[in-house]
Amino acid sequence: MPGGRLTQSERQQIAAGLADGLAYAEIARRLERPTSTITREVMRNGGPTGYRADLAHRATQQRTHRRRQSTPQGSQTPAQVDGRDAQVVHDYQETLTTVFMTSGLPKMMARVLGCLYTTDSGSLTAAELAQRLQVSPATISKATTALESLELIRRERAERRRDRYVVDDDLWYQSMLRSARDNALLVEAAKQGVTILGPGTPAATRLENIARYLDFVTESITRAAEQAREILYSKPDPDDRARPHA
Repeated sequence: MPGGRLTQSERQQIAAGLADGLAYAEIARRLERPTSTITREVMRNGGPTGYRADLAHRATQQRTHRRRQSTPQGSQTPAQVDGRDAQVVHDYQETLTTVFMTSGLPKMMARVLGCLYTTDSGSLTAAELAQRLQVSPATISKATTALESLELIRRERAERRRDRYVVDDDLWYQSMLRSARDNALLVEAAKQGVTILGPGTPAATRLENIARYLDFVTESITRAAEQAREILYSKPDPDDRARPHA
């Protein structure tokens, strides 16, 4: 399987594949590249409808040039304090960011989330996020505000009255409940439509089917979220651990 950076010829093949409506996996198979490589390449260069091979290639060259300018000659990428290879972590962070973008998050929100999830603490200040992602504080503020509104991160007041942005296990639970609440609103709207359009009409029947489907899914999501939280994230009772087993 080929390694290294994508060539201009490969980018042209990616653009051709997208124009033909091919899936990322099929394009990757034809190029003998990982699907994640193709997904990341497309999502960071305009998405499936805006991808242009020449612009993508030029943008990559510019990023490489900036990276070389910011790294003193003869220096190597330092390992992180915890011993991890910084470049490997950075590459994984980009992969995770691409996955978040594929799920529907805008690029900067996905970058912030990817950055938070790849820190052991699971929390960073706005200044730390701006420094790590090399963007302005205003950009971070906009992204974190949007992520907070979706309950994908939590804000906590830290030392020196600085806010820290946090990701933890409970946020996924809250995200599932928010999805369930959104579905419940759609169910109510669909039921209202049945009354307005007249029961038994094709339009009303369509809305009734939507309401039934979402009602079932919402109940399943809520029940599964509660069960998963209880089973996966419950902490053992210290008294139980101290008690001798029979």
